[in-house]
Amino acid sequence: MTPGDAAADDYREGLVTLRQGAGFFRPDSRPSRDLGVLLARTLAAAAPLRLLDLMAGCGVRALRCGAEAGAAAVWANDADPLRLPLLAANLAALPAAVAVRSSALTAQQLLAGCLQRQERFELVDLDAFGCPAALLPLALEAVAFGGVLYLASTDGRSPTGHDRRAAIRRLGAAARAHPVSWEMALRLQLGLVARAAWAMGRGVEPLFSFSEGRTFRTALRLRRQPAAREEEQLGLLAHCHGCGDQQVQSLLRLRHWPACGCAGPTGSGGQAALAVSGPLWLGPLQHPPTLLAMLAEADAQPASLAPAGRRLLLRLAADAGEPPLCWSLAEIGRRLAGGPPPLRPLVAALRAAGYRAAVSGVMSGQLRSDAPWQLLLATAAGLASSGAAK
Repeated sequence: MTPGDAAADDYREGLVTLRQGAGFFRPDSRPSRDLGVLLARTLAAAAPLRLLDLMAGCGVRALRCGAEAGAAAVWANDADPLRLPLLAANLAALPAAVAVRSSALTAQQLLAGCLQRQERFELVDLDAFGCPAALLPLALEAVAFGGVLYLASTDGRSPTGHDRRAAIRRLGAAARAHPVSWEMALRLQLGLVARAAWAMGRGVEPLFSFSEGRTFRTALRLRRQPAAREEEQLGLLAHCHGCGDQQVQSLLRLRHWPACGCAGPTGSGGQAALAVSGPLWLGPLQHPPTLLAMLAEADAQPASLAPAGRRLLLRLAADAGEPPLCWSLAEIGRRLAGGPPPLRPLVAALRAAGYRAAVSGVMSGQLRSDAPWQLLLATAAGLASSGAAK
């Protein structure tokens, strides 16, 4: 296929115009590309940025990083050799100051070559189809110290508890059905990356994590070594389908699960009713300083952030993702006679009682809190009975 054979008309996004070609392309995935470009701008502000886009498609991410983020070098790769002419033609629009490479290799081939040459990049974009677990060790080897791996997975069934056998094979983890399944999937993905990095003696720092229910995306900074007590962030999440209670334990302090709120023989001690998932990441999902820096970059170059991306970025910046206990209003409403409680008044009431609480940035209609489950339910019931929902 040549650029002239492309099935799509010219497509405009951010500051660039390109041909989409006949391959897979989702215009509605722009928020994820906007965040990637703004992340690249923050990295380029600190040091020259080299980008490796392993599954580039038509090259929109690499093109935008070169044109909008000030990348010094971009390498766009797609395993389909028929897309190489289109990819090269789109990247030809970049300024001469940007060192440009395009290739048609499998991700494994490309990354193995980088490892042999000890070639590393400040930003590695791995926008995978399915689960990228098999590529993680090589992908992490390609990230410079202090650089970032921007990872995507379209495997939604395994980490959300809908294919438990596949979760064992692909993630090395148990994944059980959970009311806040998107967050659990992101934490399983983060836990997988952390374990791969620790096996290399490295550390990780999540910068942002989000999903729209189809693709699960995380950006992590690679550290030369783990931070103090970083290993405490790997653990298990238990959910009782009987009473709705949730509990977490770090693998470093694993013990018997405390009793949940169930009554009767199946719930005594909480043992029979608990569905346990993990190992997964228990630490923060977002790094607000990075997200605020990205917002500042967007203010300096407004075309790089569309309204949907801005809403996403603001939502993530307001919720660091701690504590890892998260409940949906729908589940709370099912356990109350009066239906779902008002979200923000409930968060405010829990904070006033001395507990951590926040509106979830990952899924709408959810809150996170370290308040005991029975107290959370009682607070929600009190708000409903006092007419706060009105």
